[in-house]
Amino acid sequence: MLRPGCNAVTPGTPLSMLTALEFTQVPADEQSFRAEIRAFLNEALPDYPFHLRARSWMGSDAGFSRALARKGWLGLTIPVQYGGSGKGFLSRFVLSEELLAAGAPVASHWIADRQSAPLILRFGTDAQRHFYIPRICRAEAFFCIGMSEPNSGSDLASIRTRAERNARGWSLNGSKIWTTNAQHCQYMIALVRTSGEALDRQKGLSQVIIDLGLPGVTVRPIVDMAGDAHFSEVFFDNVQLADDALIGAEGQGWEQVNAELAFERSGPERIYSSIALLDCWILALRAQQVEDPETCATLGALVGEMAVLRALSLAVTQKLVDGHSPAIEASVVKDYGTDFEQRLVRRIGEWLGAHPDFVVSSDMLRTLGYLEQMDVTFSLRGGTREILRGIIARGLGLR
Repeated sequence: MLRPGCNAVTPGTPLSMLTALEFTQVPADEQSFRAEIRAFLNEALPDYPFHLRARSWMGSDAGFSRALARKGWLGLTIPVQYGGSGKGFLSRFVLSEELLAAGAPVASHWIADRQSAPLILRFGTDAQRHFYIPRICRAEAFFCIGMSEPNSGSDLASIRTRAERNARGWSLNGSKIWTTNAQHCQYMIALVRTSGEALDRQKGLSQVIIDLGLPGVTVRPIVDMAGDAHFSEVFFDNVQLADDALIGAEGQGWEQVNAELAFERSGPERIYSSIALLDCWILALRAQQVEDPETCATLGALVGEMAVLRALSLAVTQKLVDGHSPAIEASVVKDYGTDFEQRLVRRIGEWLGAHPDFVVSSDMLRTLGYLEQMDVTFSLRGGTREILRGIIARGLGLR
């Protein structure tokens, strides 16, 4: 089975792909942590089938999330005073990498742990930090993100959902769509308009915390072609929010949400969405002793490219360690990573089609079938290619 841990970049890697990113190594003292995580996963997920592993960070299991919390592995980088473990970003990279490589069902806590808690820590009031963050670290509070809206496509600045001040705080009306895991969450952090109109673009946008159990909130899951419901529509009809629902400063939502997206786009989940299929194929190749040069070249190219991606993702993590907000670098890794994840599915599918005598297990067929249906979403979630390449172009001064 292909497991993370190699930091090497294959010879011949185009230097243009590594511009502005320095090579980063996982510290040696993290290896004992990696071994501890693997031992836990081997016990928690024995004989976990590949078609379930392919769900990866889209698979929800609140009980599994609570088991991680009991180990102190949620809020790993959060200060101890707020219920976290106070570890560094590289420790979190190791944990995320092992969870994703094992295909662990982490969706319940993933967004809250990855970006909601750091966002509240950075921009929230002290009362918000003490109320929400410890609950996130105990897997008692799961969060979703309210960004995309109907009829807006990827144009996030054109949102119309509005929060208006009143005597009791804020009155919220509007809707969000493609909201990951909303049906299993207690809270949403939403980007909403608190002043101006949609034509004002980034001006007048703010972020608010919404208790999804409030009157006037309706969550409708969206069932996909695979029969899963990873996304939901969420509607707000005169939802009354308390005055302290606002995160950060009113009107600063655009700047805050861009800082939040750096957390979303920089993680190793942009590498490992298809790894269950790669692992399954490698095991089958070994079992059937397939060693012809063409197959070895195909496998080597995929593994080599994954090594490059991992090095890039680690370098972005180092930027976070150094206190930077690597929005541009994270966009590069996300765009490149999702393209690789989609190509991996196509390459293995094409190889199987060209080798009809190869024995394919039912688990492998289900894994391939699921990923062929779902991999189109890889380049949509977290920002489309067009949006990411616009960010990169602006960062390079090209537009």
